[in-house]
Amino acid sequence: MNLKRLLFSVLFTVVVLITGKYLIYSTQSKKNSDEDYRKAFQINYKIFTAEVPPKLSFCDEEVPIKMYYVRESLERELLTNTFWQSNTMLMLKRAYRWFPVIEPILKQNGLPDDFKYLALIESGFLNVVSPANAAGFWQFIKPTGQRYGLEITEEVDERYDLEKATNAACKFIKSTYGIFNNWTLAAAAYNMGEGGVKRSLETQNVNSYYDLYLNDETSRYVYRILALKLIYTQPVKYGYYLRLKDLYPPIPYRIVTVDSSITNLVSFAKENGVTYKVLKDFNPWLRNKQLNNKSKKEYKIKIPNSGYDNYDNFLAPDSYKLLNDTLILDR
Repeated sequence: MNLKRLLFSVLFTVVVLITGKYLIYSTQSKKNSDEDYRKAFQINYKIFTAEVPPKLSFCDEEVPIKMYYVRESLERELLTNTFWQSNTMLMLKRAYRWFPVIEPILKQNGLPDDFKYLALIESGFLNVVSPANAAGFWQFIKPTGQRYGLEITEEVDERYDLEKATNAACKFIKSTYGIFNNWTLAAAAYNMGEGGVKRSLETQNVNSYYDLYLNDETSRYVYRILALKLIYTQPVKYGYYLRLKDLYPPIPYRIVTVDSSITNLVSFAKENGVTYKVLKDFNPWLRNKQLNNKSKKEYKIKIPNSGYDNYDNFLAPDSYKLLNDTLILDR
């Protein structure tokens, strides 16, 4: 019995020693693994704040960047848009397609080029509808769109016609500029309405957007425009590396003019060599599957040129090169 007890005691001791050694090893191994992970994380994962420029302007009107709340408000929008990478990257891609449409219309109407960023932040260049039923790239509500000459019916909604909506937006902005004689306030009024901005200026006894205490949306509005302007004009500085092939190109099209009814737009699309989906992509202002044009109004319908269905047709020989901060603006 004594021998059995001795053997059991020895065996038990050996098991305890091995188990203890294993537990110490496992704990130490886990500790080392955690330590290695932390070190690797610290070495490889870095976040840098987005740089706020020392000087900035909107439509050649100076932004008082040295005022603490102006700087911090701009930084908020810069950080939000710099690090919301998927959304901002898509906006940069879409802007390459749509800015060439908007820029000449702004110029023709005598508006500063910076207002193209207003359309960008309004919709991200998507034909979205807001909770207030504002629609299209320029986000017009129905009464305002009609006020500035847009046709809005069950079959035709020109808020979705980029050229016509841009011209309407120009009229709106020029009207508010006539009230305030200030482009920054005109931009704020696009969001808040001229009446709201005017009352705020009067009740707060100030004359600058940057001195106004406003609702959260309007108080961020101009800073969002400025942030997108900075990122678009200096994408590499804010961490966005793009090749020409990464940007969404303008797609050439021809115009089919109609001054009569179209009973079936699906058939009309097929007759013109495209699908109904493509017809709607190029003419989102057509809201139904027919166009009952009883007044014989003239409408211009866009049909993409042949070859639109092959993306390679839009790629230039140097399209794989990385763009720098100046080339992204060249078209």
